[in-house]
Amino acid sequence: MSEPFLRSNRIAALFLYSFVLTVLFCLIGGVPAQAHDTPFSYADLRLSDAGIEMKLEAPAADFAHYLPKIEPKTLLTAAGATANQAAMFAQIQKGFRLKADGQELTGSVQSVVPEVENRLDYVRFQLRYEWKEKPETLGIGAHLFPYDPRHKTYVNIYEGERLAKQLIFEGQTQTAEFVIGSGQSTLQVIRQFTAEGIHHIFIGPDHILFIIALLLLGGSLGQLLKIVTAFTVAHSITLGLATFDLLSPPSRLIESTIALSIVCVGVHDLLHRNDTPDTKRRDYRMAFAFCFGLIHGFGFASVLKELELPRQALGWSLFSFNVGVELGQMCIVLLVSPLLALLQQKNEKFARNVVTVAALVVIAAGGFWFVQRLFST
Repeated sequence: MSEPFLRSNRIAALFLYSFVLTVLFCLIGGVPAQAHDTPFSYADLRLSDAGIEMKLEAPAADFAHYLPKIEPKTLLTAAGATANQAAMFAQIQKGFRLKADGQELTGSVQSVVPEVENRLDYVRFQLRYEWKEKPETLGIGAHLFPYDPRHKTYVNIYEGERLAKQLIFEGQTQTAEFVIGSGQSTLQVIRQFTAEGIHHIFIGPDHILFIIALLLLGGSLGQLLKIVTAFTVAHSITLGLATFDLLSPPSRLIESTIALSIVCVGVHDLLHRNDTPDTKRRDYRMAFAFCFGLIHGFGFASVLKELELPRQALGWSLFSFNVGVELGQMCIVLLVSPLLALLQQKNEKFARNVVTVAALVVIAAGGFWFVQRLFST
């Protein structure tokens, strides 16, 4: 047996082994019932000649982590939020710092209430920071809950009614400086939210698995591009509808249906795995991509809606986020498709085995998520 042939078999085996391990890790590791629950806080800073009025919303669960013997649900009542106001504000002062021309500002609490209408698990603070003279620069440091490296803080800075700057704090990006009176270019908004879209694809195992399932049966480059384009067009439609509050189905229904879509495509792959050019039956992947792409779009929109992005920047933020999602999808396509094509070309029988095992794993993962999300509280 030739060395190139053996090498191609090793590549195929490595691909199969990695694929199965990745999905099993998602299952055994307890992927959350809601696949879009990356923890975040957000702050609106409104600058005036007298100082800053700030609205900060953060998860009750994250505050409770730093409050011994306090359950998150306690902070979601008016009495509980008021009783623990001082302790929560101490955590805010430690993790969210503002400096005017290098001098640290000390804030005061105007009100604290549980966010019971839009989010059932957040606490909202209204804070005030005063200065004697309006500074030239505002320094911002945000690392609210260091125990959770996934946590992000989204900051909107307003000068009057004008949105002057949007910032995202995560990982190592924990400080920034804003020159008061300056604006934010469209290019900066595009760069920020394109990166956010890419990030969201790679932290969403359900979306990744759906795309991989669409690619498992292979096909020509033109065919695969049509399938991916159908998915893109569909989720762009519902992403826009949901983000602009024109249509907003229940989250549990959307997340459960996303999981069910993975099962459906996996079953389709399993039934068509042995098709040959002579016996090939009708391929429904494009229809699946478009129909279920509409559902996945609502899933993507849940991220942007939860951020409560200001209307002034919503158009570019939405466009850029969608571009980021597409770039993430392209990375997956460029990684998976050549490997599947190589398998088909070098060892057709082994390629069918890969599709069989992968389809079974896809069905198992989708079924697991479907049950988990459908019956989650």
